[in-house]
Amino acid sequence: MAKPKIGVVIGSTRPGRFGDKPAEWIVERAKALGEFDVELIDLRDFPLPFFDEQTSPAYAPSGDETAKLWQKKVASLDGFIFTAAEYNRGPTAVLKNALDYAYTEWNNKAAAFVGYGGVGGARAVEQLRLHAVELQMAPIRNGVHIVWADYARIASGEVTFNDLPHLVQAADDMLKQLSWWVNALKTARGSDSASVKAA
Repeated sequence: MAKPKIGVVIGSTRPGRFGDKPAEWIVERAKALGEFDVELIDLRDFPLPFFDEQTSPAYAPSGDETAKLWQKKVASLDGFIFTAAEYNRGPTAVLKNALDYAYTEWNNKAAAFVGYGGVGGARAVEQLRLHAVELQMAPIRNGVHIVWADYARIASGEVTFNDLPHLVQAADDMLKQLSWWVNALKTARGSDSASVKAA
């Protein structure tokens, strides 16, 4: 049986962003676990306009060509890990916009979060979990929260993520929980598809 495919989404596009660092680190740890095929997804490669479709993709196909490419990418994956910067107690606009540009492609797939910023990005992650539920995803409990003290040391090059045992433990716990949910939901989606074909 093929390994499930997960996408690690860099949730920021601004110049000088920190998001590359946790994204690349979590890709490394996910690959080391050996339970996923892992792809790094950069929202810079999908320059979506701010949502301006006639209706939600829940109800009608999108007209924008970049949106169609984005939806195809989301559809190809079985689960997601989002890096989540916290701005003004919420997630980045570009990440929320990317979530809004798909719907059925997110359904019945697991989501995990690596937050950073104020209180480790916890408030941004809490909002993103709510958005994920509305998109019929399964946001998992375990996550990684990179507080300012750790952020500063990593950003300056003083330490790496792997030098901080509490972050390593949090990442590994998250990945193990994500693996269970990704596999369970992939099996369930496969069962649904088989039932539809049989009908």
